[in-house]
Amino acid sequence: MIRHRLIALTLFTGILFAVPAAAQEVGVRAGVSADPDQFYFGGHFETPALVDKLHFRPNVEIGVGDNVTLVAFNIEFAYHIPTGPNWFTYVGGGPALNFIRFRGDTNSEGGFNLLIGVQHTSGLFAEVKGGLADSPNLKVGVGYAFRLR
Repeated sequence: MIRHRLIALTLFTGILFAVPAAAQEVGVRAGVSADPDQFYFGGHFETPALVDKLHFRPNVEIGVGDNVTLVAFNIEFAYHIPTGPNWFTYVGGGPALNFIRFRGDTNSEGGFNLLIGVQHTSGLFAEVKGGLADSPNLKVGVGYAFRLR
């Protein structure tokens, strides 16, 4: 069982860090979640558009609080919609692999996220996520994305 978790963790970590050389941006994020009620922080990277305005935007988020530690590997896609001269809205979602530690016991669970966010061309962004299956029900966060040149 532990071996399977380690293999899954290695695969998802490899996916998250295999693309940064071609990444368009990397970012940091923090916020709060409901069910479990936690503070979370993490990071992401985003590729150039894969098709039209669809970007691959995987991220890792670590939540603490409510007597639970949650590490979420989110494999998300975001579709960018221009909404002003310096702003765009993005909508998307994707599957998640969640490692949940509660009272000394660790479980891995699959989940799915739906998201909507707004981002300024300078990098500041705000995001709301709704979780399905074993992902947190709601996450509200802010962050900053750095463009790679």
